[in-house]
Amino acid sequence: MSRGQFSWAMFDWANQPFFTVITTFIFAPYFANVMIGDAVQGQTAWAFTQSVAGLLVAVMSPFLGAMADAGGRRKPFIAVFQCLVVVGCAALWFAYPARPDLAPWIALAVVVATVGAEMSIVFNNALLPTISRPERMGWLSGFGWGLGYVGGLIALFVVLAGTFFPALFGLDRASHALERLTGPASAVWLAVFVLPMFLFTPDSPGKARLPFREAARQGGRSLLGTARELRHYRNALTYLIAFMLYNDGLAAIIAFGGVYASATFAWTTTTLGIFGIILTVFAIPGAFLGGKLDDVLGSKRTVQFAVAGVIIATLGIVGVTADRVLFFLPTDPISPTRGLFGSTQEKVFMGFALVLGFCMGPMQAASRTLIARLAPEGMTGEFYGLFALSGRATAWMAPLAIGIITAITQSTRLGVACVLVFLVAGFMLLLRVREVRAEPA
Repeated sequence: MSRGQFSWAMFDWANQPFFTVITTFIFAPYFANVMIGDAVQGQTAWAFTQSVAGLLVAVMSPFLGAMADAGGRRKPFIAVFQCLVVVGCAALWFAYPARPDLAPWIALAVVVATVGAEMSIVFNNALLPTISRPERMGWLSGFGWGLGYVGGLIALFVVLAGTFFPALFGLDRASHALERLTGPASAVWLAVFVLPMFLFTPDSPGKARLPFREAARQGGRSLLGTARELRHYRNALTYLIAFMLYNDGLAAIIAFGGVYASATFAWTTTTLGIFGIILTVFAIPGAFLGGKLDDVLGSKRTVQFAVAGVIIATLGIVGVTADRVLFFLPTDPISPTRGLFGSTQEKVFMGFALVLGFCMGPMQAASRTLIARLAPEGMTGEFYGLFALSGRATAWMAPLAIGIITAITQSTRLGVACVLVFLVAGFMLLLRVREVRAEPA
Protein backbone atom coordinates (compact mmCIF):
# COMPACT_ATOMS: atom_id res chain seq x y z
CA MET A 1 0.00 0.00 0.00
CA SER A 2 1.36 3.40 -0.96
CA ARG A 3 1.55 6.37 1.39
CA GLY A 4 -1.12 8.14 -0.66
CA GLN A 5 -3.52 5.20 -0.38
CA PHE A 6 -3.01 4.87 3.39
CA SER A 7 -3.53 8.62 3.79
CA TRP A 8 -6.75 8.35 1.77
CA ALA A 9 -7.95 5.65 4.16
CA MET A 10 -7.03 7.93 7.09
CA PHE A 11 -9.91 10.17 5.97
CA ASP A 12 -12.33 7.53 7.31
CA TRP A 13 -10.33 7.35 10.56
CA ALA A 14 -10.57 11.15 10.93
CA ASN A 15 -14.31 11.39 10.23
CA GLN A 16 -15.68 8.27 11.90
CA PRO A 17 -15.79 9.65 15.49
CA PHE A 18 -18.36 12.20 14.30
CA PHE A 19 -20.67 9.41 13.13
CA THR A 20 -19.87 7.03 15.97
CA VAL A 21 -19.90 9.40 18.93
CA ILE A 22 -22.12 12.27 17.75
CA THR A 23 -24.82 10.87 15.47
CA THR A 24 -25.07 7.32 16.86
CA PHE A 25 -24.05 6.26 20.35
CA ILE A 26 -23.45 9.22 22.67
CA PHE A 27 -24.66 12.67 21.61
CA ALA A 28 -27.83 11.60 19.74
CA PRO A 29 -29.33 9.77 22.78
CA TYR A 30 -28.21 12.66 25.01
CA PHE A 31 -29.89 15.22 22.72
CA ALA A 32 -33.15 13.24 22.60
CA ASN A 33 -33.47 11.97 26.17
CA VAL A 34 -31.55 14.46 28.32
CA MET A 35 -31.31 17.81 26.57
CA ILE A 36 -34.94 17.68 25.40
CA GLY A 37 -35.90 15.32 28.20
CA ASP A 38 -38.75 13.41 26.57
CA ALA A 39 -38.20 10.18 24.63
CA VAL A 40 -40.93 10.72 22.04
CA GLN A 41 -40.33 14.45 21.50
CA GLY A 42 -36.57 13.89 21.51
CA GLN A 43 -36.65 11.11 18.90
CA THR A 44 -38.98 13.22 16.78
CA ALA A 45 -36.68 16.27 16.99
CA TRP A 46 -33.58 14.24 16.15
CA ALA A 47 -35.40 12.63 13.23
CA PHE A 48 -36.36 15.99 11.75
CA THR A 49 -32.78 17.25 12.21
CA GLN A 50 -31.40 14.32 10.24
CA SER A 51 -34.05 14.70 7.55
CA VAL A 52 -33.10 18.36 6.95
CA ALA A 53 -29.41 17.46 6.65
CA GLY A 54 -30.22 14.63 4.24
CA LEU A 55 -32.33 16.88 2.06
CA LEU A 56 -29.54 19.48 1.78
CA VAL A 57 -26.98 16.84 0.83
CA ALA A 58 -29.38 15.37 -1.73
CA VAL A 59 -29.78 18.77 -3.40
CA MET A 60 -26.08 19.73 -3.38
CA SER A 61 -24.15 16.53 -4.05
CA PRO A 62 -24.84 15.81 -7.76
CA PHE A 63 -24.03 19.34 -8.91
CA LEU A 64 -20.87 19.63 -6.83
CA GLY A 65 -19.71 16.17 -7.92
CA ALA A 66 -20.13 17.11 -11.58
CA MET A 67 -18.39 20.43 -10.90
CA ALA A 68 -15.41 18.60 -9.40
CA ASP A 69 -15.23 16.35 -12.47
CA ALA A 70 -15.10 19.43 -14.71
CA GLY A 71 -12.48 21.23 -12.64
CA GLY A 72 -10.47 18.13 -11.81
CA ARG A 73 -9.96 19.09 -8.17
CA ARG A 74 -11.41 17.29 -5.17
CA LYS A 75 -9.29 18.47 -2.26
CA PRO A 76 -10.50 22.12 -2.20
CA PHE A 77 -14.07 20.88 -1.83
CA ILE A 78 -13.02 18.42 0.88
CA ALA A 79 -11.26 21.21 2.79
CA VAL A 80 -14.30 23.53 2.74
CA PHE A 81 -16.73 20.87 3.93
CA GLN A 82 -14.38 19.51 6.57
CA CYS A 83 -14.25 23.03 8.03
CA LEU A 84 -18.04 22.92 8.34
CA VAL A 85 -17.76 19.68 10.32
CA VAL A 86 -15.28 21.29 12.72
CA VAL A 87 -17.47 24.37 13.26
CA GLY A 88 -20.66 22.36 13.73
CA CYS A 89 -19.07 19.92 16.17
CA ALA A 90 -17.47 22.69 18.23
CA ALA A 91 -20.89 24.31 18.76
CA LEU A 92 -22.27 21.17 20.45
CA TRP A 93 -20.53 22.20 23.68
CA PHE A 94 -23.50 24.51 24.28
CA ALA A 95 -26.06 21.67 24.30
CA TYR A 96 -26.90 22.07 27.99
CA PRO A 97 -29.13 19.47 29.71
CA ALA A 98 -32.86 20.06 30.15
CA ARG A 99 -32.73 22.99 27.72
CA PRO A 100 -35.20 22.19 24.93
CA ASP A 101 -35.21 25.92 24.14
CA LEU A 102 -31.67 25.50 22.77
CA ALA A 103 -32.67 22.55 20.58
CA PRO A 104 -33.12 24.58 17.34
CA TRP A 105 -29.60 26.02 17.58
CA ILE A 106 -28.00 22.69 18.44
CA ALA A 107 -30.01 21.05 15.66
CA LEU A 108 -28.62 23.69 13.27
CA ALA A 109 -25.07 22.85 14.38
CA VAL A 110 -25.74 19.14 13.81
CA VAL A 111 -27.12 19.87 10.33
CA VAL A 112 -24.05 21.96 9.42
CA ALA A 113 -21.68 19.24 10.64
CA THR A 114 -23.63 16.45 8.94
CA VAL A 115 -23.77 18.26 5.60
CA GLY A 116 -20.04 18.97 5.84
CA ALA A 117 -19.21 15.35 6.64
CA GLU A 118 -21.45 13.83 3.96
CA MET A 119 -20.35 16.23 1.23
CA SER A 120 -16.64 15.79 1.96
CA ILE A 121 -17.19 12.02 1.70
CA VAL A 122 -18.52 12.53 -1.84
CA PHE A 123 -15.23 14.02 -2.99
CA ASN A 124 -13.02 11.68 -1.01
CA ASN A 125 -14.86 8.71 -2.53
CA ALA A 126 -14.28 10.15 -6.00
CA LEU A 127 -10.52 9.89 -5.43
CA LEU A 128 -10.72 6.09 -5.00
CA PRO A 129 -10.57 5.09 -8.71
CA THR A 130 -7.64 7.47 -9.31
CA ILE A 131 -5.39 6.03 -6.56
CA SER A 132 -6.13 2.30 -6.86
CA ARG A 133 -6.21 -0.35 -9.58
CA PRO A 134 -9.73 -1.69 -10.29
CA GLU A 135 -8.93 -5.14 -8.91
CA ARG A 136 -7.76 -3.58 -5.60
CA MET A 137 -10.50 -0.99 -5.09
CA GLY A 138 -12.64 -3.31 -2.99
CA TRP A 139 -9.76 -4.08 -0.66
CA LEU A 140 -8.79 -0.42 -0.25
CA SER A 141 -12.39 0.65 0.31
CA GLY A 142 -12.85 -2.04 2.96
CA PHE A 143 -9.54 -1.09 4.56
CA GLY A 144 -10.72 2.52 4.79
CA TRP A 145 -13.99 1.53 6.44
CA GLY A 146 -12.17 -0.80 8.84
CA LEU A 147 -9.67 1.89 9.76
CA GLY A 148 -12.56 4.26 10.34
CA TYR A 149 -14.23 1.84 12.73
CA VAL A 150 -10.97 1.51 14.66
CA GLY A 151 -10.90 5.31 15.01
CA GLY A 152 -14.50 5.30 16.21
CA LEU A 153 -13.68 2.53 18.67
CA ILE A 154 -10.82 4.51 20.18
CA ALA A 155 -13.08 7.56 20.48
CA LEU A 156 -15.65 5.47 22.34
CA PHE A 157 -12.98 4.17 24.73
CA VAL A 158 -12.02 7.76 25.51
CA VAL A 159 -15.67 8.62 26.22
CA LEU A 160 -15.99 5.54 28.42
CA ALA A 161 -12.90 6.55 30.37
CA GLY A 162 -14.53 9.95 30.92
CA THR A 163 -17.61 8.30 32.42
CA PHE A 164 -15.51 6.36 34.94
CA PHE A 165 -12.98 9.09 35.77
CA PRO A 166 -14.69 12.44 35.21
CA ALA A 167 -12.43 14.22 37.71
CA LEU A 168 -9.37 13.13 35.72
CA PHE A 169 -10.71 15.07 32.73
CA GLY A 170 -12.12 17.92 34.82
CA LEU A 171 -15.70 17.10 33.80
CA ASP A 172 -18.85 17.99 35.72
CA ARG A 173 -21.45 15.22 35.76
CA ALA A 174 -24.33 17.55 36.65
CA SER A 175 -23.89 19.66 33.53
CA HIS A 176 -23.24 16.56 31.35
CA ALA A 177 -19.92 18.05 30.31
CA LEU A 178 -18.75 14.71 28.89
CA GLU A 179 -21.62 14.42 26.42
CA ARG A 180 -21.24 18.05 25.38
CA LEU A 181 -17.46 17.71 25.03
CA THR A 182 -17.85 14.96 22.42
CA GLY A 183 -18.53 17.68 19.85
CA PRO A 184 -15.37 19.79 20.30
CA ALA A 185 -13.27 16.66 20.83
CA SER A 186 -14.50 15.21 17.51
CA ALA A 187 -13.62 18.52 15.84
CA VAL A 188 -10.04 18.38 17.16
CA TRP A 189 -9.67 14.71 16.17
CA LEU A 190 -10.83 15.49 12.63
CA ALA A 191 -8.55 18.52 12.24
CA VAL A 192 -5.49 16.48 13.24
CA PHE A 193 -6.05 13.19 11.43
CA VAL A 194 -7.38 14.47 8.11
CA LEU A 195 -4.05 16.21 7.41
CA PRO A 196 -2.28 13.15 5.87
CA MET A 197 -4.94 12.96 3.15
CA PHE A 198 -4.30 16.59 2.19
CA LEU A 199 -0.51 16.18 2.36
CA PHE A 200 0.11 12.81 0.71
CA THR A 201 -2.92 11.65 -1.32
CA PRO A 202 -2.70 12.98 -4.91
CA ASP A 203 -5.62 14.92 -6.28
CA SER A 204 -7.27 13.69 -9.47
CA PRO A 205 -4.64 13.65 -12.26
CA GLY A 206 -5.01 14.55 -15.89
CA LYS A 207 -7.68 17.19 -15.50
CA ALA A 208 -7.54 20.83 -16.49
CA ARG A 209 -7.39 23.20 -13.53
CA LEU A 210 -10.39 25.30 -14.43
CA PRO A 211 -11.36 28.47 -12.56
CA PHE A 212 -14.18 28.02 -10.05
CA ARG A 213 -16.82 29.76 -12.19
CA GLU A 214 -15.96 27.81 -15.34
CA ALA A 215 -15.89 24.52 -13.43
CA ALA A 216 -19.35 25.33 -12.03
CA ARG A 217 -20.66 26.14 -15.50
CA GLN A 218 -19.25 22.98 -17.09
CA GLY A 219 -20.31 20.85 -14.12
CA GLY A 220 -23.89 22.09 -14.40
CA ARG A 221 -24.00 21.36 -18.11
CA SER A 222 -22.52 17.91 -17.56
CA LEU A 223 -25.01 17.09 -14.81
CA LEU A 224 -27.96 18.17 -16.96
CA GLY A 225 -26.62 16.06 -19.81
CA THR A 226 -26.25 13.06 -17.55
CA ALA A 227 -29.77 13.55 -16.21
CA ARG A 228 -31.10 13.55 -19.77
CA GLU A 229 -29.08 10.45 -20.62
CA LEU A 230 -29.83 8.43 -17.47
CA ARG A 231 -31.92 6.07 -19.56
CA HIS A 232 -28.62 5.09 -21.24
CA TYR A 233 -27.22 4.25 -17.79
CA ARG A 234 -30.25 2.20 -16.79
CA ASN A 235 -28.25 -0.44 -14.94
CA ALA A 236 -26.36 2.14 -12.91
CA LEU A 237 -29.61 4.01 -12.29
CA THR A 238 -31.23 0.86 -10.94
CA TYR A 239 -28.33 0.41 -8.56
CA LEU A 240 -28.48 4.03 -7.42
CA ILE A 241 -32.17 3.66 -6.57
CA ALA A 242 -31.52 0.39 -4.75
CA PHE A 243 -28.67 1.97 -2.81
CA MET A 244 -30.89 4.94 -2.01
CA LEU A 245 -33.36 2.63 -0.31
CA TYR A 246 -31.22 0.11 1.55
CA ASN A 247 -28.59 2.63 2.62
CA ASP A 248 -31.24 4.91 4.08
CA GLY A 249 -32.61 1.99 6.03
CA LEU A 250 -29.15 1.20 7.38
CA ALA A 251 -28.40 4.84 8.23
CA ALA A 252 -31.70 5.14 10.08
CA ILE A 253 -31.29 1.99 12.19
CA ILE A 254 -27.74 3.02 13.06
CA ALA A 255 -28.77 6.58 13.92
CA PHE A 256 -31.80 5.60 15.99
CA GLY A 257 -30.69 2.27 17.47
CA GLY A 258 -28.94 3.96 20.37
CA VAL A 259 -31.81 6.41 20.86
CA TYR A 260 -34.30 3.52 20.93
CA ALA A 261 -32.20 1.45 23.33
CA SER A 262 -31.64 4.41 25.64
CA ALA A 263 -35.39 5.06 25.85
CA THR A 264 -36.37 1.37 26.16
CA PHE A 265 -33.79 0.24 28.71
CA ALA A 266 -32.94 3.59 30.38
CA TRP A 267 -29.27 3.13 29.46
CA THR A 268 -26.77 5.59 30.88
CA THR A 269 -23.94 7.19 28.89
CA THR A 270 -21.58 4.54 30.29
CA THR A 271 -23.80 1.71 29.02
CA LEU A 272 -24.23 3.41 25.66
CA GLY A 273 -20.45 3.77 25.39
CA ILE A 274 -19.92 0.08 26.12
CA PHE A 275 -22.67 -0.79 23.64
CA GLY A 276 -20.97 1.31 20.99
CA ILE A 277 -17.59 -0.27 21.68
CA ILE A 278 -18.94 -3.81 21.38
CA LEU A 279 -20.82 -2.98 18.19
CA THR A 280 -17.75 -1.33 16.64
CA VAL A 281 -15.51 -4.26 17.60
CA PHE A 282 -17.77 -6.48 15.51
CA ALA A 283 -17.93 -3.94 12.68
CA ILE A 284 -14.13 -3.82 12.23
CA PRO A 285 -13.59 -7.44 11.08
CA GLY A 286 -16.78 -7.17 9.05
CA ALA A 287 -15.37 -4.22 7.11
CA PHE A 288 -11.99 -5.87 6.47
CA LEU A 289 -13.64 -9.17 5.50
CA GLY A 290 -16.05 -7.30 3.27
CA GLY A 291 -13.15 -5.77 1.36
CA LYS A 292 -11.72 -9.24 0.71
CA LEU A 293 -15.10 -10.68 -0.29
CA ASP A 294 -15.62 -7.71 -2.60
CA ASP A 295 -12.56 -8.61 -4.67
CA VAL A 296 -13.34 -12.36 -4.59
CA LEU A 297 -17.13 -12.56 -4.95
CA GLY A 298 -17.80 -9.18 -6.51
CA SER A 299 -19.29 -6.03 -5.06
CA LYS A 300 -22.92 -6.88 -5.79
CA ARG A 301 -22.91 -10.27 -4.04
CA THR A 302 -21.11 -8.83 -1.04
CA VAL A 303 -23.73 -6.10 -0.75
CA GLN A 304 -26.55 -8.63 -1.07
CA PHE A 305 -25.27 -10.79 1.78
CA ALA A 306 -24.73 -7.74 3.97
CA VAL A 307 -28.17 -6.22 3.33
CA ALA A 308 -29.85 -9.54 4.14
CA GLY A 309 -27.99 -9.58 7.46
CA VAL A 310 -29.05 -6.02 8.25
CA ILE A 311 -32.70 -6.88 7.56
CA ILE A 312 -32.56 -9.83 9.97
CA ALA A 313 -30.81 -7.70 12.60
CA THR A 314 -33.35 -4.87 12.30
CA LEU A 315 -36.26 -7.28 12.68
CA GLY A 316 -34.70 -8.59 15.86
CA ILE A 317 -33.97 -5.12 17.26
CA VAL A 318 -37.49 -3.74 16.80
CA GLY A 319 -38.89 -7.03 18.11
CA VAL A 320 -37.53 -6.17 21.57
CA THR A 321 -39.50 -4.01 24.01
CA ALA A 322 -39.37 -3.51 27.77
CA ASP A 323 -41.51 -6.64 28.31
CA ARG A 324 -41.18 -8.78 25.16
CA VAL A 325 -38.63 -10.23 22.72
CA LEU A 326 -39.10 -11.45 19.15
CA PHE A 327 -42.35 -9.43 19.10
CA PHE A 328 -44.47 -11.98 20.97
CA LEU A 329 -42.44 -13.75 23.69
CA PRO A 330 -43.10 -12.25 27.14
CA THR A 331 -40.17 -11.70 29.53
CA ASP A 332 -39.67 -10.75 33.14
CA PRO A 333 -39.72 -7.01 33.94
CA ILE A 334 -36.38 -5.25 33.70
CA SER A 335 -34.87 -4.94 37.17
CA PRO A 336 -33.35 -1.55 38.03
CA THR A 337 -30.58 -3.40 39.95
CA ARG A 338 -29.57 -5.68 37.07
CA GLY A 339 -26.01 -5.95 35.86
CA LEU A 340 -24.68 -4.74 32.52
CA PHE A 341 -27.03 -5.98 29.78
CA GLY A 342 -28.48 -8.18 32.53
CA SER A 343 -32.05 -8.58 31.29
CA THR A 344 -33.28 -11.05 28.71
CA GLN A 345 -34.48 -8.15 26.60
CA GLU A 346 -31.04 -6.54 26.53
CA LYS A 347 -29.30 -9.82 25.72
CA VAL A 348 -31.56 -10.43 22.72
CA PHE A 349 -31.20 -6.80 21.62
CA MET A 350 -27.40 -7.05 21.83
CA GLY A 351 -27.35 -10.30 19.86
CA PHE A 352 -29.14 -8.75 16.91
CA ALA A 353 -27.16 -5.51 17.26
CA LEU A 354 -23.93 -7.48 16.85
CA VAL A 355 -25.25 -8.96 13.60
CA LEU A 356 -25.99 -5.42 12.48
CA GLY A 357 -22.48 -4.28 13.44
CA PHE A 358 -20.82 -7.10 11.52
CA CYS A 359 -22.88 -6.55 8.36
CA MET A 360 -22.82 -2.76 8.11
CA GLY A 361 -19.10 -2.57 7.23
CA PRO A 362 -19.23 -4.89 4.17
CA MET A 363 -22.45 -3.25 3.04
CA GLN A 364 -21.00 0.28 3.09
CA ALA A 365 -17.56 -0.61 1.73
CA ALA A 366 -18.80 -2.80 -1.14
CA SER A 367 -21.47 -0.24 -2.06
CA ARG A 368 -18.79 2.41 -2.43
CA THR A 369 -16.75 0.11 -4.68
CA LEU A 370 -19.69 -1.00 -6.79
CA ILE A 371 -20.44 2.51 -8.06
CA ALA A 372 -16.79 2.81 -9.18
CA ARG A 373 -17.22 -0.43 -11.13
CA LEU A 374 -20.43 0.82 -12.79
CA ALA A 375 -19.51 4.45 -13.57
CA PRO A 376 -18.34 5.30 -17.12
CA GLU A 377 -14.71 6.29 -17.60
CA GLY A 378 -14.06 9.95 -16.76
CA MET A 379 -17.34 10.37 -14.86
CA THR A 380 -16.49 8.99 -11.42
CA GLY A 381 -16.91 12.29 -9.58
CA GLU A 382 -20.28 12.91 -11.20
CA PHE A 383 -21.47 9.39 -10.46
CA TYR A 384 -20.19 9.64 -6.89
CA GLY A 385 -22.23 12.81 -6.67
CA LEU A 386 -25.24 10.84 -7.90
CA PHE A 387 -24.18 8.09 -5.49
CA ALA A 388 -24.29 10.59 -2.64
CA LEU A 389 -27.65 11.83 -3.94
CA SER A 390 -29.04 8.31 -3.96
CA GLY A 391 -27.58 7.73 -0.51
CA ARG A 392 -29.17 10.90 0.84
CA ALA A 393 -32.16 11.50 -1.44
CA THR A 394 -34.47 9.63 0.90
CA ALA A 395 -32.20 9.99 3.93
CA TRP A 396 -34.43 12.87 4.87
CA MET A 397 -37.46 10.64 4.26
CA ALA A 398 -36.45 7.79 6.56
CA PRO A 399 -35.88 10.05 9.60
CA LEU A 400 -38.96 12.06 8.65
CA ALA A 401 -41.00 8.85 8.53
CA ILE A 402 -39.59 7.85 11.92
CA GLY A 403 -40.43 11.28 13.34
CA ILE A 404 -43.98 11.31 11.96
CA ILE A 405 -44.80 7.74 12.99
CA THR A 406 -43.27 8.26 16.44
CA ALA A 407 -45.29 11.45 16.94
CA ILE A 408 -48.55 9.91 15.71
CA THR A 409 -48.30 6.57 17.52
CA GLN A 410 -46.36 7.86 20.55
CA SER A 411 -44.24 4.70 20.11
CA THR A 412 -40.50 4.81 19.58
CA ARG A 413 -40.61 1.17 18.51
CA LEU A 414 -43.10 1.65 15.66
CA GLY A 415 -41.18 4.71 14.56
CA VAL A 416 -37.93 2.79 14.17
CA ALA A 417 -39.64 -0.25 12.59
CA CYS A 418 -40.48 1.69 9.41
CA VAL A 419 -36.84 1.37 8.25
CA LEU A 420 -37.61 -2.23 7.26
CA VAL A 421 -39.60 -0.92 4.28
CA PHE A 422 -36.49 0.82 2.94
CA LEU A 423 -34.20 -2.17 3.54
CA VAL A 424 -36.45 -4.78 1.90
CA ALA A 425 -37.29 -2.60 -1.11
CA GLY A 426 -33.60 -1.87 -1.72
CA PHE A 427 -32.68 -5.54 -1.48
CA MET A 428 -35.31 -6.56 -4.00
CA LEU A 429 -34.25 -3.89 -6.49
CA LEU A 430 -30.58 -4.83 -6.11
CA LEU A 431 -31.38 -8.25 -7.60
CA ARG A 432 -31.84 -6.56 -11.01
CA VAL A 433 -28.39 -4.90 -11.08
CA ARG A 434 -25.60 -6.25 -13.31
CA GLU A 435 -21.99 -5.62 -12.26
CA VAL A 436 -20.72 -4.17 -15.55
CA ARG A 437 -19.20 -0.76 -16.39
CA ALA A 438 -21.43 1.59 -18.37
CA GLU A 439 -20.26 3.02 -21.67
CA PRO A 440 -20.33 6.85 -22.01
CA ALA A 441 -23.53 8.06 -23.63
